[in-house]
Amino acid sequence: MAGFMCLPPSKELHAEQTANETLINEEPTGDTGRQQDGQENVLCQETYTEDQETYDYQPTGHPWNETYNSWEQTSDTGRQQEEERDKTRGVRAETEEPSCEVSTANLCAGNSRHPGNEMYDTRHPGKESDSMETQTTDMGLQQETCDVNFPQPDNTSTSQVQERGKVGRHVVKHTGEKPYMCGECGYRTAERSNLSVHMRTHTGEKPYKCDQCDYSAAHKSHLNRHLRKHTGEKPYMCGECGYRTAQRCTLSLHMKTHTGEKPYKCDQCEYAAAHKSNLDKHLRKHTGEKPYMCGECGFRTTHKESLSRHMRTHTGEKPYKCDQCDYSAAQKSTLDQHLRKHTGEKPYTCGECGYRSVQKSDLSKHMRTHTGEKPYKCGECGYRTAYKSDLSRHMRTHSGEKPYMCGQCDYSATEKSHLDRHLRKHTGEKPYMCGECGYRTTQKSVLSRHMRTHSGEKPYK
Repeated sequence: MAGFMCLPPSKELHAEQTANETLINEEPTGDTGRQQDGQENVLCQETYTEDQETYDYQPTGHPWNETYNSWEQTSDTGRQQEEERDKTRGVRAETEEPSCEVSTANLCAGNSRHPGNEMYDTRHPGKESDSMETQTTDMGLQQETCDVNFPQPDNTSTSQVQERGKVGRHVVKHTGEKPYMCGECGYRTAERSNLSVHMRTHTGEKPYKCDQCDYSAAHKSHLNRHLRKHTGEKPYMCGECGYRTAQRCTLSLHMKTHTGEKPYKCDQCEYAAAHKSNLDKHLRKHTGEKPYMCGECGFRTTHKESLSRHMRTHTGEKPYKCDQCDYSAAQKSTLDQHLRKHTGEKPYTCGECGYRSVQKSDLSKHMRTHTGEKPYKCGECGYRTAYKSDLSRHMRTHSGEKPYMCGQCDYSATEKSHLDRHLRKHTGEKPYMCGECGYRTTQKSVLSRHMRTHSGEKPYK
């Protein structure tokens, strides 16, 4: 049920007592009640219950308890006093038709009119107020501050109270008032429901349960997002390309790919990013921070996903499967490269000579043959090369390391290709064959020399 009571201020009552002694003498009981109301400085109290939660609204600009906690402690006593005063006014209610439904808007505007009783109208004595005008003024409160419009309530008391409650909660946005405070951390909010949700961060309560798995959430909106994983629902769609997603924030990020917007700027270089997370990753290049560490071997990285990929080297997990053969990979990019062996696709093309490559890294290496760039340098002898693998092999000439071991004899090699050639001595394999005479050999270089016997080529002068 909805209850709404308005009581005239004590100063106005004093004026009314002076001007209307006859009325006071005829109704001593009613006047006493109103004087008590004025002394208590209670102008307006509005309460209603919805889903077992009570919302209390105190109009801005009128006396009320300074803190939310003190208001809660005194509210029960105030309601008991109001019930006693209601009983006292019962006698007067039978002989006249007073109306205490003063609009929240009028009170907030400094008006104290009592529609239906001209003796209580301190602004226009002797003139009756119009109830429709009161409702219109009530809805006009927020229009003085912003363009938000609330629907006109019907004539039922419940509808009027609910609409005034909405207006009151909206006005708080303009006043900045935040009466609800968390006793744990001092967080403040304008609405009680927000405080209830916030308290779950301290209690760890997660009342919203998924009925299809063990997931639970503190917020209903989080559960709704989670449920879309089960249903596959993607309600948010890009109007440019038809991209669909389960979350609104993801769509907002996607739209930046069309607008080219990059609002996140690096303050140390000219880098800009569409997503804040990308900027955070970039900044680690400047700071050298590597917050993600492997507990097995101490490997550190700047990106969480890089650590996840690295961990598969310890677990042996290869979740990415080829649907055309038995191949599996630890990384999706590796699987993508493998699939091109089946399709024959070579998407990366050299603009200089038309060379095509399956992998972007291979094209980057190839371009060094045109530019002459040799970024890899030996710290021992100054040897330079275009490829990192060449430098690694070269360094073994200084260290004497021969990591590739033959399992059938004591042979070891600095390079895997050398071991492969050696193993053919044990297997007898001769994979290289001359197309002219059928000659076969274990090494490609030996076949090249043999071909000169057919061509007559004599390159060494």
